[in-house]
Amino acid sequence: MEFRGTTICAVKRNGVTAIAGDGQVTMGESVIFKNTAIKVRRIFGGKVILGFAGSVTDAFALTERFEGMLNKFGGNLMRSAVELAELWRSDKVGRKLDAMMITADENTLLILSGTGEVIEPDEGVCAIGSGGNYALAAARALYKETDYDAPTIAEKALKIASEICVFTNDNIRLETVGQTTVNADMPTVNEENPTQKTVKKRTKKEEK
Repeated sequence: MEFRGTTICAVKRNGVTAIAGDGQVTMGESVIFKNTAIKVRRIFGGKVILGFAGSVTDAFALTERFEGMLNKFGGNLMRSAVELAELWRSDKVGRKLDAMMITADENTLLILSGTGEVIEPDEGVCAIGSGGNYALAAARALYKETDYDAPTIAEKALKIASEICVFTNDNIRLETVGQTTVNADMPTVNEENPTQKTVKKRTKKEEK
């Protein structure tokens, strides 16, 4: 019986990238084996973050090989991903892995698959795993319609996915990388209502 871990959602906005993952591990198609698994972690001295979905064994193998490439190429995320993909395509790693991974540093966000694919997502939003489509739809809507920051969008999107997908729970772990860049032209935002601008109240004297 195979153990599978899902779901991962990543968002990049204003210089910060956040990756969020749930804690559920499923055995086969019907048994919840664990609710508190850690699928999001920091590697390469905390400069790179990643989250994995799919076969747990294959996901760990994918993570280990990718971390080895990072060490080999001095933390260059894109080159490490491409070199790892070339190994799969030349069949030097023996077999394809039934897993996917989202990884990011302060500049780059990538999706890696165990079949040797490397994808840079559009609009700085992506998701993988059984609940990936639900999380992706929610994250894109929040990204376009609100001023929430990257960690908030990733966490809320995964929370929505957990309410729809039976293979995803709401025990969410989140890691971030990068530094926030502030746009002086952006309006002040109310956290509970992100599209509502803060309005200064007029005094009675000003109204006269």
